[in-house]
Amino acid sequence: MIADLKPVVTLDNVAIGFRENGRILFENIDLSLRPGRLVCLMGRNGVGKSSLIRSIAGLQKLIAGKIAISETSDNREIPKQISTVLTERASVANMQVYEFVSFGRYPYIDWKANLSEPDHEKIRASLSKVGIVDLQDSNVSTLSDGQMQMVMIARALVQDTPIILLDEPTAHLDLNHRLEVMKLLKSLTRELNKAILISTHELDLALQVADEIWLAGSDKTISPGIPEDLVLNGSFDHVFQFKGFDLKSGKFHHAPFRDKPIVLIGESHAFLWTKNALERNGFKVVTRYDASENHRYTVTILDEEGKISWLVDDNLKQPQKTFSIENLLSIVCALPE
Repeated sequence: MIADLKPVVTLDNVAIGFRENGRILFENIDLSLRPGRLVCLMGRNGVGKSSLIRSIAGLQKLIAGKIAISETSDNREIPKQISTVLTERASVANMQVYEFVSFGRYPYIDWKANLSEPDHEKIRASLSKVGIVDLQDSNVSTLSDGQMQMVMIARALVQDTPIILLDEPTAHLDLNHRLEVMKLLKSLTRELNKAILISTHELDLALQVADEIWLAGSDKTISPGIPEDLVLNGSFDHVFQFKGFDLKSGKFHHAPFRDKPIVLIGESHAFLWTKNALERNGFKVVTRYDASENHRYTVTILDEEGKISWLVDDNLKQPQKTFSIENLLSIVCALPE
């Protein structure tokens, strides 16, 4: 059971902020990070997510409270327990990717900085895991922001720690790489039993892959919970104050501006995308007849041996059949109100 897993990071009555100006970002925070769990830290811009990541990593002093790292009684051992990927681009010059990633092994090597064959095996495995073997001989200074982010993740993997902290790891990546990174991080929790905390704005991905979400509010609190509970109990709506977007349904609210109620009949993904297209174009879509509505038009989705088509019936003319949603929109938009 989740509750039986021993925490590897424990925040006890923690307050985080900036001593120099007395600004408090979070206070009275009690949280725990457990092995085998992917936790997404989410909240509005400027709320203090990066500061929380840095504080857990030991890079920013606490205002109050205590953060305990299991198996660590000496701060010098933290590099063997926590690897961190921050948003700042590393300032290095004339260094190849392979060498840069190898820095992740430095907590384990002697003062001569000689890498063993097992160290090289871990480096090669990390490059392969992240999918950047083809970049290993490239100069770090020539990499794009997205490529550099993947290199930073590879270095964190090479460090071989039970805890990985990442601050906006997908910020500079395209859609395919965002998906790859989130899938990779999720697999690391399952396959290697790592505890991973990432700050992210990728709401759609976090809802699908996170085991837990720490939701940072503007009232200096953090509400933990599984994604589904935080959606249903309104916590996300309270924090983000979505305008025109219903998180429970995952859809923007489109106010109908056409006097053409349409009865939509069908199922599966074709139904969802057809409904989305009709509502986006101003139609009120219902799934059953209502005696109080003048349902003159019906759209039926057909699936004939895997080929999807749409049948438009206006109760007056011969039903019209089409094989794309674009053509369907042309037909229904041309129908009289």
